[in-house]
Amino acid sequence: MQELNPSSQNRDRLKESVTGLLVIHSAPAALRPHIEWGLQSILGTWLTLQWLEQPSAVGTYRTTIEFRDVRGSSAKIASTLRGWHYLRFEVREESELGGEFYRSTPELGIHRASIDGLGNIVVTEHQINDALAKGFDEISIRDALDEVLGNKWEEELAPYRAVEIDKLIQLRAI
Repeated sequence: MQELNPSSQNRDRLKESVTGLLVIHSAPAALRPHIEWGLQSILGTWLTLQWLEQPSAVGTYRTTIEFRDVRGSSAKIASTLRGWHYLRFEVREESELGGEFYRSTPELGIHRASIDGLGNIVVTEHQINDALAKGFDEISIRDALDEVLGNKWEEELAPYRAVEIDKLIQLRAI
């Protein structure tokens, strides 16, 4: 059997550059340097994050970072950050071909979703079939699809996102 090796052009596509966004909604003060060191190790560059107080969770801080790296970086970031139980975060990577979206909270754990080029969550045929196989009535099917879409994570992270939106509104009003 002939072994198929990707051409150099296709090999380069496998290492496609993606843009990413990491939002840490809440992190205890003691973890901030560890988070920075972990991100430096993954992204291969020195960085100093600008941490702001998180009013929705007293004693915690929030930050945002945009990055450009190779495909799979968001998975590495999510895995690293998930090791610290007290974090609430979202990380996504995007390209023209789509990407990945991870969300994590201490209560719910981590959620992964594939996204299209516009950032919409992509639900696969397998995920729909799995939801239908687990569901015996409309409510259980809805619950299974809510799980696939990550609606519980959306609800839990909404108050933390609202802080960022409120800050933007205040800045625009000035």
